[in-house]
Amino acid sequence: MADWFSPRLCVAAAIVAVFALATLTGADRSSSAMAAAATKFLASLTPEQRKQATFDFSSDERLHWHFIPTETFPRKGLTIKEMNESQRGLAHDLIKAGLSQRGYLTATSIMDLEKVLGALEAAQRAAAAQPPRNAPLVRDPERYFFSVFGAPSTRDTWGWRVEGHHVSLHFTVVNGTLVAGAPTFFGSNPAEVREGPKKGLRILGAEEDAARALLESLDQPQRARAIIETTAPSDMVTMANVDIKPLSPLGITAEALKPNQRELLTKLIDVYVGFMAPDIAADRTAKLKKAGIDKIGFAWAGEVERGRKHYYRVQGPTFLIEYDNTQNDGNHIHSVWRDFDGDFGRDLLREHLKSTPHH
Repeated sequence: MADWFSPRLCVAAAIVAVFALATLTGADRSSSAMAAAATKFLASLTPEQRKQATFDFSSDERLHWHFIPTETFPRKGLTIKEMNESQRGLAHDLIKAGLSQRGYLTATSIMDLEKVLGALEAAQRAAAAQPPRNAPLVRDPERYFFSVFGAPSTRDTWGWRVEGHHVSLHFTVVNGTLVAGAPTFFGSNPAEVREGPKKGLRILGAEEDAARALLESLDQPQRARAIIETTAPSDMVTMANVDIKPLSPLGITAEALKPNQRELLTKLIDVYVGFMAPDIAADRTAKLKKAGIDKIGFAWAGEVERGRKHYYRVQGPTFLIEYDNTQNDGNHIHSVWRDFDGDFGRDLLREHLKSTPHH
C-alpha cells in the first residue's frame, strides 16, 4: 500500500496534472467548465423545469433573441424566479463559466438594476397622478431565462443562453472545445442612477468613458473623419437582427491614429473583450488581430458633450461593437458585440461540417 502513496509518485502525478492543465488551449478550459456547470444545473431541475429549460440544438429557438422587455418579446426558458436557492446558485455558476469576474458582475448588476428602474417608473406614475394607458412593464431581477440547447458535453456540440431585459448572452460549444460567445448584449436603464441609495452607479460607465477618451484625443481633421453624423440614431443600427453585415461609413481607422490613440482604441475594445472568460477573450483578441488592427474603424454619431445623446461603433473585418445612449434623454444604454461570421457559432459549425463526415 505504501508504494501507491510514495512521494515520487505524488510528484509525478502533480506534474501530469499541471501538464494536462497547460495543454488546454483555446477555449478548452471554459468549454469544460461550461459543460460541468450546465450538467450540474440540469441535473438539479425537476422534469417539468428541465422541459422548460432544454431545447434541441437545431431548434430555431437558439437564434431567437432580443434585449427588450419580455412583455414585448416573449421568451422561453426557465426563469430565476422559478428556481430554488440551490438551482439559482448552479445557474449563476453557469454564467461564471462563460464570463470574467467583471462580466459576471456586470450581468448581475444589470439584473439587479431592474429594481431601481421599477421604483423610478412607479414614482413617475405617482407624480403624473393618472393611471398609465397601458399596464406597466414588469421590472423583476429574477425574470431572466436560462436555456440549454443540446446535451452539455466535452466532446459534442451544444449551447446555452441567458436572456432577459438588457442582458442577452449566447454561447455555442463545437466539438466540446471550440467556443463562440456572440451576440453579447448589455444594457443599462438608467445609464447613471441620479437619485436614491444607488445614486452615481454607472454599470456600463467604462463603455462610455473609454470611447470618450479616444474621441477627445483626436485632432480636428481626425474628428471630422470619426464623427459620421451630428445626430445619433435612435438605437443600435443592427438591433437584434440575426444576420448582420458590416456598416458604413467606417469612421476613422486605426492606421490613421497616432500610437497613443491606437492604445486608446485597444483599451476600448478590451472593455468589451474583457467581459468574456480569459481564454475566450484571448481567442477573440487573436481573431481580430489576425484580421488586421489597422482595418478597425471608430465612428461616433451625435453630440460630444457628456450627458447628451450619443452613439458609437467599433468595427473590424470580423466584428462589430455598437453602443448607443439616446433614450431617456441620453440616460439609457444599449451595447453589443457581434461577430459577422461567428454569431451563434456559425463559423465554427461550418468548419465542423467540412471536417466531419455527416450522413
